[in-house]
Amino acid sequence: MRRAVGLALAGFGAFLIVVAVILPTYISGQIVKFPLNEYETITLTGTGASYLSPVTLTEVKDASLRATETIKGDAGSGDGSTAVWDEFTYIVDTARNQPVLPMTRVFAFDRQSAELVQCCGESVDGQPDAQTGIAGYVFPIGTRKHTYQVYDAILGRAVPFAYTGTAVVHGVKAYLFEGTVAPADIGITPLSATEREYYSGSMTYWVDPETGLPLKLGEHEDEYLVHPATGARAATVFDANLTTTPATVRGLVASDQESRHKLSRFRLLLPVTAGTAGLVALVAGVVLAVRTARNPDADPVPV
Repeated sequence: MRRAVGLALAGFGAFLIVVAVILPTYISGQIVKFPLNEYETITLTGTGASYLSPVTLTEVKDASLRATETIKGDAGSGDGSTAVWDEFTYIVDTARNQPVLPMTRVFAFDRQSAELVQCCGESVDGQPDAQTGIAGYVFPIGTRKHTYQVYDAILGRAVPFAYTGTAVVHGVKAYLFEGTVAPADIGITPLSATEREYYSGSMTYWVDPETGLPLKLGEHEDEYLVHPATGARAATVFDANLTTTPATVRGLVASDQESRHKLSRFRLLLPVTAGTAGLVALVAGVVLAVRTARNPDADPVPV
């Protein structure tokens, strides 16, 4: 009986050691995911911007803008593998207290790889939109140093974002990813019945490779109307350089730290705990089984 207990204890110890080995990879990959009930507000600001006033339909120059992007998870539409998030972007001219370019977006994505999926009423400004690539607001958990296809809601397709280097954001090592959109015809818009609208831009993400979460953003966006006869720029719709505010960066880093702590529990603390307990149980079980085999009538060996 004592020998059987020793063997069982040794077997349990061996099991814990195996768990400690696979926990940082397989198990953490199944447990650590982007949340269903995300709520985040990102604020970007810029000066010297130009835009076409939706009120007067005239161009406003040298404006100071504030863009607020609110991300809210739709937990009821998501599941164990897919998250559905709603985005609302509101840009305002802070000097004139005038709205500029509101936009809404619904997107669904894999909770580990950040790959966009089509399942749950994805849309841009209320219109159905089949989105491809990765979400952009998050990169894959365990981001790598290569090029990712990131969906651009204005362009209506994914844009390559290349890894360009590393930086440190409030003590956190980040990977830099940069994407560029060459001038592209995005069609006739409500702003003009004859002049086609073009769009170009660039964006830089500072991403924590451990969590896939952005720590900082910078973007340049240029939308303009083109004269149908000459191909010349007829009017600026929106032209601005925007960067995340210091307060937003601090907030993103704080959120990121919570995710890093969760990852650390699965990749370091739990494996070490399981491995140590497994080693103790294995040694104790082997000692009990061996000594009982040598002297079956002996009292149990204290361990």
